[in-house]
Amino acid sequence: MFVETLSTFPSMYDSVMGSSMMRIAQEKGILSFKAHDLRDWTHDRHRTTDDEPYGGGAGLVMKCEPIFEAYEELVSSVEPSGDGSAAKPHVIFLAPGGRRFDDALACELATQERLLFICGHYEGIDERAYALADTVISLGDYVLTSGELASMVVIDAVVRKLPGVLGAPDGAADESFADGLLEYPQYTRPASFRGQEVPPILLSGNHASIARWRRQESLRRTALLRPDLLDAAPLASEDREFLKSLQTDGAQPE
Repeated sequence: MFVETLSTFPSMYDSVMGSSMMRIAQEKGILSFKAHDLRDWTHDRHRTTDDEPYGGGAGLVMKCEPIFEAYEELVSSVEPSGDGSAAKPHVIFLAPGGRRFDDALACELATQERLLFICGHYEGIDERAYALADTVISLGDYVLTSGELASMVVIDAVVRKLPGVLGAPDGAADESFADGLLEYPQYTRPASFRGQEVPPILLSGNHASIARWRRQESLRRTALLRPDLLDAAPLASEDREFLKSLQTDGAQPE
């Protein structure tokens, strides 16, 4: 996958993309990443990327001209594909009115060969630039200083889905939201710490019982912390029976 970002602060990506799984993905050749400086497509000596909003108001709005020019140059700079068509990135904007980001969207984006994130700053982006968008994403009902921060979250979530990035082959499939539920509790050594014990079932070596316990704990945690997820989660009949048992005071998984 080839991931690019277009922003006024490309250096913000240095630490995140040079560390942990993002660095490993690049070293393995699974991911190529490039942060472009939007100021490279400006034409005044101050390299201006923003201006005052029409109609008045506080803050500055990012100009659409450098965004369009950058997009056109980036698209034309990539070699044509085998059928003679020019490679085109899937363009992503980050904005409050976008589709709420979740695991399903991360999986969708992971199927793309090339992603281009156009990152806003200041008071927002000139509305005309959104004509370039294939997908507009919102992380949630809050405001960040910049689209760079939001794009890092999306990139991390998407790249983790790519085959070969995580150490375990099924690592991404065993995480929260992968099956519509929160992940079960995890433990490691020591088995006893300050009076808190690892659940004995995890020390039993009985893989079938462990898998059943994990499924039930995933259901229990989701019902307690995110019951809204249960409406859309794919639940088997035994899952539903277990959830019903939780409504009875003192009910515990077997």
